[in-house]
Amino acid sequence: MASVRIHVKKQIQLGRLSFSQQQMVKLGTVGVAAVKNRLATATGPEDAPAKPLSKGYAIRKNRMLSRGGFRRTGVGSGRKGVRDLMLTGNMLRNLTVRTVTEKAAKASLTSRKERIKGWANMKRELWLVFSPKNRQAVVEAARRLFQENAKRLTFTKMIGVRG
Repeated sequence: MASVRIHVKKQIQLGRLSFSQQQMVKLGTVGVAAVKNRLATATGPEDAPAKPLSKGYAIRKNRMLSRGGFRRTGVGSGRKGVRDLMLTGNMLRNLTVRTVTEKAAKASLTSRKERIKGWANMKRELWLVFSPKNRQAVVEAARRLFQENAKRLTFTKMIGVRG
């Protein structure tokens, strides 16, 4: 039978198994990446297809994209055009981990413009939440981080069986 003990200078230290801030950044980054990947596939908060665009917005967006999505640059610049940045995903790019403690990692949109757009989108349909698959990805990452901590702080000692 094996027994596991956690020793630091001959004292049991269970508090050392908690996550450090650096590990919480990793965990928060995994969570944000999982949400971004879900949003890139137009999947809603329950891992089902998201609501379709409203008819008026879909028509307007299609017109903007059918123009080529480029604007002219100055004469003689040698470049064909520069990408029009109106529909480029700046709001999702703005979503990153912002604050970290040993117990929590928080992500948010920082620019005021993106927060307003995000709030309006949240009224239409929840999007900045963890879906069941997102939670599963974060739990798996936390399990791996916990195993790294446990390997660093534990040792196993086999107790002989006399018979």
